[in-house]
Amino acid sequence: MTAAVASTAAAPLGDAAAGKARLDEARCPECHGDDGNADNGDGVGNIGKFPKLAGQRADYIVKQFRNFRSGERQNETMTAMAASIGDDQLLDIAVYFSSLPHMGGDGAKAAAGRRLFAEGSAERGIPPCAGCHGPAGKSIQDGSAPVIGGQHKRYLKKQLVEWRVGERANSPGGVMNGVARRLTDEEIEALADYVSGL
Repeated sequence: MTAAVASTAAAPLGDAAAGKARLDEARCPECHGDDGNADNGDGVGNIGKFPKLAGQRADYIVKQFRNFRSGERQNETMTAMAASIGDDQLLDIAVYFSSLPHMGGDGAKAAAGRRLFAEGSAERGIPPCAGCHGPAGKSIQDGSAPVIGGQHKRYLKKQLVEWRVGERANSPGGVMNGVARRLTDEEIEALADYVSGL
């Protein structure tokens, strides 16, 4: 049975069952886990190094993968993976991860990041994160922003820093670079803490 992603009209079509069957040949579980929660407790500090993909938008997974393939987004491991996985396999895997229950945090939402997430800072030109990512960080209908609520704190913090310094620049219109440049170290820490608990 083909499982389609319903969040956007242009969402990729793939087969979730086929995607689950293809995980091992694509080596996805080594970093992201079979359940997409990247909770590899391997004793060498990898928790949070890799993103959770459970419940992530399939179209977002496909976009990131293609950005790794083209070099628009840089990561040595993912660039190699992107070169070895065809589009049919990618679509199936993306739909499989998307079909899983949304990644979830531990519920410990730090108050310091709550206001910035919900309201932003108009005087500093920082829009509310919830405007694109949704009030619970699970993205919004017909949007292009990824699910971030419940993502690993370490991963969130690293991405915000990479957006800020320009190591990552593949958001539509460079919106994330503009936002992250206006954030202090303390605000990045607070936002990552808050969002990881959603």
